[in-house]
Amino acid sequence: MITYKTKLVEQQQFDRFICDKCKVEIDNDMELQETHSINFTGGYNSVFGDMNTVRCDLCQHCLKALIGEFCVYNADE
Repeated sequence: MITYKTKLVEQQQFDRFICDKCKVEIDNDMELQETHSINFTGGYNSVFGDMNTVRCDLCQHCLKALIGEFCVYNADE
């Protein structure tokens, strides 16, 4: 005989995006497609701290303000 158990599983579901820099809540689908999430673990001797998890969610406007001058803009590549 085979028996089964019913399990309830919690699942995370997207709720909203709030930029960590400007604190604007993004609810426009087109604007939401241009948001950026950074998530990494600092390695040995990292300026962020050894094995620290670093997370940051930015809207496209804040990302451009922070790194725009260092970017190369070329749509042909």
